[in-house]
Amino acid sequence: MNRFTIALPLIAALGIAACSDGVDPQDSTELEGPTTDGEAAALANAIEPGDFMDLQLGAKIVGPQGPTPSGAMTNAEGAFADITSYVACPAGMDPCDPKTAPAGTVYTYVHTIYPGEDNDPTTGSGSGNDSSDVERAEYFRLTAPAHGFTGAAGYSKLEAQAAAGLSVDVVITCDMVDGGGALVWTVNAGDGGDQWAQAEPLTFYWQTTLPPAGPATNYAIRANAAVATGPGPYPAAKEGVRNACDAA
Repeated sequence: MNRFTIALPLIAALGIAACSDGVDPQDSTELEGPTTDGEAAALANAIEPGDFMDLQLGAKIVGPQGPTPSGAMTNAEGAFADITSYVACPAGMDPCDPKTAPAGTVYTYVHTIYPGEDNDPTTGSGSGNDSSDVERAEYFRLTAPAHGFTGAAGYSKLEAQAAAGLSVDVVITCDMVDGGGALVWTVNAGDGGDQWAQAEPLTFYWQTTLPPAGPATNYAIRANAAVATGPGPYPAAKEGVRNACDAA
């Protein structure tokens, strides 16, 4: 696996570090080929993605909102996606209780993003989605440091191909500029004009040695050239626990 110091020019040039409730001025986050030395260095240090289908997970943590909390990813213009999340212990651990889990337990944070809505009025955006149909979703990311990140992250390659074609590429990087070590999954669409778009679920994951401290609005999507944020389980920083994004 390559390591994770991401060159500053890539983040500035591609706009994947920007997380606000307004419209991002950049129209593209594609990383299909480096055009500067900074982009080339960042691509060389991208995190090698794992496939969600290869994971073997144990029980889920049951928090105050249940094992799989959902929410809407919104900005001032409306709702742009649903987010459904859970945190799982390693295979064989049941129940998954951070109070009794041994030190060093690796927790897998899983987030399934539905651009536009998931057509379920009881969860997330549901029928209340008041944005236009999502024609293109470009990235999913954390907006705060990935506390305790082990260096392992990935996505569902099957879902990505179903959404954006067999040539789709999802590049995972660390935002060391504005995110302080946040993770960014940039979805580079396949050939033929196919895009990650309306009602096409895509699952992302990352692993940390820290359990969730509770829900936090620390997740974002860039869709239809706008950035929207939403909630999900999130770990608190702990002294002495490193974030692999900080490694040289």
